[in-house]
Amino acid sequence: MATSSEALASGTTTQRSFSPPKQTHPNFFGKPPNPHLIWREFLWGGIAGAFGEGMMHPIDTVKTRIQSQAMFSASQHQKSILQMVRTVWAVDGLKGFYRGIAPGVTGSLATGATYFGVIESTKKWIEESHPNLGGHWAHFIAGAVGDTLGSFVYVPCEVMKQRMQVQGTKASWGSVMLKDNISMKPGIQMYDYYTGMFQAGCSIWKEQGPRGLYAGFGSTLARDVPFAGLMVMFYEGLKDLTEYGKKKYISNTDFHINSSLEGLVLGGLAGGMSSFLTTPFDVIKTRLQVQGSTLRYNGWWDALQSIWITEGAKGMFRGSLPRVTWYIPASALTFMAVEFLRDRFNQGASHESVQEVARLTVDKKNSPLQGSA
Repeated sequence: MATSSEALASGTTTQRSFSPPKQTHPNFFGKPPNPHLIWREFLWGGIAGAFGEGMMHPIDTVKTRIQSQAMFSASQHQKSILQMVRTVWAVDGLKGFYRGIAPGVTGSLATGATYFGVIESTKKWIEESHPNLGGHWAHFIAGAVGDTLGSFVYVPCEVMKQRMQVQGTKASWGSVMLKDNISMKPGIQMYDYYTGMFQAGCSIWKEQGPRGLYAGFGSTLARDVPFAGLMVMFYEGLKDLTEYGKKKYISNTDFHINSSLEGLVLGGLAGGMSSFLTTPFDVIKTRLQVQGSTLRYNGWWDALQSIWITEGAKGMFRGSLPRVTWYIPASALTFMAVEFLRDRFNQGASHESVQEVARLTVDKKNSPLQGSA
């Protein structure tokens, strides 16, 4: 929908009758109807990110345990998804699937806010200042920048979340430490059991300082920057493909797909494809963040080499199925929530813009200059 400034610039206010701008299918990452509403994109993105994480956290717990089990067990036999689900349920019960949900939701809230907010506020600037980066490259860059800014809050939350996920209950963590300490270096103790988000943060800060809270920061960026950029590109590409299909195969010009439903389907597909392609980076990040002070891996490159040599390509893509299973509904719910919130709460502001154009039109019609126009 055209804004009031666009309508005035195009000269529509000199017309004797006012007709509302024609509704077109909005570009999700296009310019908001009112620049003053950009702050709402941060709010909607934060709510949607936290919502998606909260809904899908149990699957993320299973994925984290599958990716990190090689570090806590001397056995070469790795549990499958179903076996891991049964293990968590048998040892920790339902509570075990929700360990670390507080830092998980907090980190996703920050990332969602910066991701969607920065996309809306910078994409137009990128296209105007660098025309050669228009289109999907502008989406890629804006998404990557937004996710990078959110990582300063997300990474410490992710470290706390993943350590709490692999710990399970206090009884199960103590059993793992007694039985499977063969994978640790001699004389080095694993981190203590975390009772909550605040206690986990204080404990990590006390034992390792800022370095502990930002463990795997580089590997997180190596995973999330391409993931965030790819997800935006895939989403925009799928929307373009959907628009092309509607124009080619649907003759009814009044046909309209609910934006929330479209966000649900296309967001899920975009998140699933992006998550699979970036799984190796996620494996490395998880191993670095859950190892604590044991230092099994000396950095990102050492982890990459070690995993490839000892576990091969299968190790690099370990946990890809639960990761994709997590991201398809999580991304779908996130995009759906953002689309719903934008439609519901920005609709009033858009209606106010239309009314303002109508008022200006009437005023222009009744002005002394109108007769000579």
